[in-house]
Amino acid sequence: MPSFGTTSKRRLETCHPLLQLVMDKVIQDYDCTIIRYGGFRGEKLQDKLFNDGKSQVKWPDSKHNNEWEGVPYSLAVDVGPWPLNWEDISEFKHLAGRILQAANDLGIKLNWGGNWKSFKDYPHYELDQSMLD
Repeated sequence: MPSFGTTSKRRLETCHPLLQLVMDKVIQDYDCTIIRYGGFRGEKLQDKLFNDGKSQVKWPDSKHNNEWEGVPYSLAVDVGPWPLNWEDISEFKHLAGRILQAANDLGIKLNWGGNWKSFKDYPHYELDQSMLD
């Protein structure tokens, strides 16, 4: 059975508990990784990713830039199939099906960056606003 490594676990711990729940379900039968910068991002990192063209928004407008009761956490997570091959978009799409199904099974609504029209962000999943109201 697959499991998250120490680094993925540390990254996932910076995410909203509902995202952790979904990813914990997915990893039970599908090997994946929480990619670098895949959880919470501070101001300096978020703005660097924006300036490098790897994010569409500056701090604090990303779902990766949130705080709850004084603790930084992310409303989004970036996940890739393991082993990670950025060129194999079909594997990212396959993983998306697994993640979205797991979320649906748990009654958690996610938005996937692969469904965006102008900027395809295949590793990106974020909690739908309805989950936060």
